[in-house]
Amino acid sequence: MKKSFIFGLLILVCVYGLFAGGGSQAQQGAEQRPAVLNLWTHDDPNRRIMEEQFVRDYMAAHPHVTINYSVFPSTTIQDNIATAYAARNAPAIWNLELQRAFPIFMQGLCAPIPVQALGYANEQALIDTYLPNMLDPVTDRDGSWFGQRGRIYGLPLEVNNWAIYLNRKIFRDAGLDPDRDWPRTWEQVLSTSERIVRRDGDIITRRGFDFRYPDYLISWVQMVEQLGGAVISPDGREAIIGEAAWIRSLDFMKLWGPQGRNLGSATMTPARRIFDNNNDEVAMHISGIYQHARMETANPDFYNSDDWMVIPFPTWEGARRVPNAYYFQYYMVNSQIPQNEQTEAWKFVHYMLGHGDMYLERVALTQPTRAVFNGQLFRSMPFSDVFLDELTNADVVYHSAFSWRINDLINDAIIGVMTTPMTSQQAFQILKREAQAVVDEHR
Repeated sequence: MKKSFIFGLLILVCVYGLFAGGGSQAQQGAEQRPAVLNLWTHDDPNRRIMEEQFVRDYMAAHPHVTINYSVFPSTTIQDNIATAYAARNAPAIWNLELQRAFPIFMQGLCAPIPVQALGYANEQALIDTYLPNMLDPVTDRDGSWFGQRGRIYGLPLEVNNWAIYLNRKIFRDAGLDPDRDWPRTWEQVLSTSERIVRRDGDIITRRGFDFRYPDYLISWVQMVEQLGGAVISPDGREAIIGEAAWIRSLDFMKLWGPQGRNLGSATMTPARRIFDNNNDEVAMHISGIYQHARMETANPDFYNSDDWMVIPFPTWEGARRVPNAYYFQYYMVNSQIPQNEQTEAWKFVHYMLGHGDMYLERVALTQPTRAVFNGQLFRSMPFSDVFLDELTNADVVYHSAFSWRINDLINDAIIGVMTTPMTSQQAFQILKREAQAVVDEHR
């Protein structure tokens, strides 16, 4: 079942034909002033090789355009972009996760897509090439954001939702049957991890499972939502809703950490970075389907074995089933650069993302287009059904003009209960008070 992705060429014509329209002949013959475009993105070795080739190919076909492609660590790129905007020296093109990008976007610092220059009759024609709702987070539907009703401000590099990657060999070594004993609930994640964990004194040498520290909005808040809690009220006025849900989730983290049963820690090497080694270090971790390509590159023998599987994101015993939220990486264009450079930047982004099959085949990034998700390549990927089943019922991750500040406050609460004597009640009270101050500041 597991094999290198061999179906890319089968849908190349379909996807490229969908995206590659470069506008009318009149538009293509319009004035072509020189444009120098800086592109900033987070480092992903496989994607970098592919996108740098797109840059070379595009510049060869468009001699008036120069594109400087730069990569940054995912831990620093958000601050780098914000600092560059403050100095009016931001890149022409950049991408971030939605919850990180939205605070920048809501300052009016991103340029709308000139859809006709890209070959579309109107915005709806572009929207129709995607799965439902995939452009909603970056579409000014009623003009209430920037006074430009219906304009679209981003194109998704990927859509992602989470599942659990599981090492079958470690399960068997711990006396567990991976096909029968994989955890369906958070309570089972806890008990299973207690059977798998190994320690040298207090030092953990093998983890059963660990979280994605500090990406809490996209990978942990769903635990709170399963219990009826929320980051913010429906009217946007009150922060950190549902005290019991937050306290129960924080209690779980306290139990998880060194102040509890010592099963995981934010200070250890992230589980997603060592799982692919298959070196008896971690049995389960949270990731998206892009992990397939990283695993195949890092450890092809492991990838092509039957020693791993993907299982659905857990829920609490007795809690309502809340499909794991999905998030985006959007490419956006700087509104501070000249208009002709904005247009050229969007033309290149459109060209680059027109290779949806290549992104999926080489990097396992799923652009949320109808062509990609209906294509044989996606359907042939191992365990793609696990991700698709949740994606079709999920909501987009929480995002706002201050979303990353909320994520930082959640981080303080979680690390506080995991590493100090702070109680979950104390952590909740501090989190609610400080998050409410942030909400009030932006009202």
